[in-house]
Amino acid sequence: MNNHPFRALEYLHPRSLARLSYHLADMVQGRLWLKVLIGMALGLGAGVVLGPSMGLVDPAIGVTIGNWLAFPGRLFLATIQMIVIPLVVASVIRGLAASENIEQLKKLGVRVTLFFAATTALAAIIGLGIAGLINPGESMSGLRLDATALLSDQAAPARPSILELPDTLLGLLPGNPLDAMVEGQMLQIVIFSVIFGIALVSMLPAQSKPMLDLLGSLQEVCMTVVRWAMRLAPLAVFGLMAQLTTKIGLGALLGMAIYVVTVIAGLMVMLIVYLLILRAFTRQRPLRFLRDSRDVLLLAFSTSSSATVMPLSIKTAESQLGVRPSISQFVIPLGATINMNGTALYQSVATVFLAQVYGIDLGWGSMGLIVAMAVGASIGSPATPGVGIVILSMVLSSVGIPPSGIALIMGVDRILDMSRTAINVTGDLVTCALMERWVGGQGEAEDQISMQQKLDAAGPSLSDPAATLPATEPASVNDQKVSTETATQ
Repeated sequence: MNNHPFRALEYLHPRSLARLSYHLADMVQGRLWLKVLIGMALGLGAGVVLGPSMGLVDPAIGVTIGNWLAFPGRLFLATIQMIVIPLVVASVIRGLAASENIEQLKKLGVRVTLFFAATTALAAIIGLGIAGLINPGESMSGLRLDATALLSDQAAPARPSILELPDTLLGLLPGNPLDAMVEGQMLQIVIFSVIFGIALVSMLPAQSKPMLDLLGSLQEVCMTVVRWAMRLAPLAVFGLMAQLTTKIGLGALLGMAIYVVTVIAGLMVMLIVYLLILRAFTRQRPLRFLRDSRDVLLLAFSTSSSATVMPLSIKTAESQLGVRPSISQFVIPLGATINMNGTALYQSVATVFLAQVYGIDLGWGSMGLIVAMAVGASIGSPATPGVGIVILSMVLSSVGIPPSGIALIMGVDRILDMSRTAINVTGDLVTCALMERWVGGQGEAEDQISMQQKLDAAGPSLSDPAATLPATEPASVNDQKVSTETATQ
């Protein structure tokens, strides 16, 4: 029996603070977000100077210079896309391995996973609805005429229609996982990883440990490459924004402001949904919940990392929300792996925004695929700063949107990353409260039964305090016999 459950979860969980968070912590301290904002501003300025609106540079020469300036950005995107698949595979498998055993996964894990998946899908749908209502990309329609020329070297996959959706669903299970990895079929890869992870959980620890160690090393390598790529991010944003602004002009500024407002509005709607769920099923007051969890939410907002605040999230769930350790120490680490509601909402809004920018019409089939991809991508999204932008690239590719459009939103991604991380942590805490309400009593009963069985196995003197009384009674009877014999003599 494991006497230190959190230590086991920390070893198995792919978001172990000591092993993963330090990779990008130095970038947060080094204000990478500020450098990216500066790069975006300089890129916009350079694009305006090189663009035809100023008339300072010949249009052909301006386009050529813009292409050269965009080279670091293309290198950055290629590096990120190169590392996405192994990172997602390792993250999903090790995330499921955090459940430690198949019985735990069946009882608490199934309920938690279903709730996470349902709320993540709801968040993605909310994102689609908010983006469709506000239409943040309409003010940047100038890019539509140049989308083909801008990304002529990139082949975007065909967008699915509603008639093709059944075939798409049937093809989710990969016949050959290696082919799915080579072709970049991310949803198939996620499904394969889920099946693989569940199989590992059902195995004996001695048999699964070598594979988990290998996946842990693979995840470390991937995060190291991401760290290297993120150091190039300011220069990448500068070049890509300069190239784009050369074509679309200052209209990008208005469109980005509307985009930021759209994402934040969607996150606020998701927060209200969480508070309503909390009130309806646990009878907790939303304002008290926010007051009790404000410290961890503010820390999550400032660090942009669910993994960094994981210990404080567990402490808050136990001390402030009254959640049993056996629930909090399972839900919080698992939530840092697969509960990315804010990220899913952001990916939906960003996808619709870029589709509107490029003049791409998204049908019902594409929207359904966006929701499915957002849920699947959230399972493998590492709980570290800025990785949501990495996962977004494959969501865009799945519906035929050029991934290079990410350059438009990278400059404002920091503030959105902070906001969606706070929503992710809120979802983890709400789920803890719900599981305490739904399975807490069952868990306490099971713990009492288990303890009673152990006491029974240890002997009657431990299982029944009254059993110690007969041990003194024989002595009393013997004393009476001795007294009787003495009196007779």
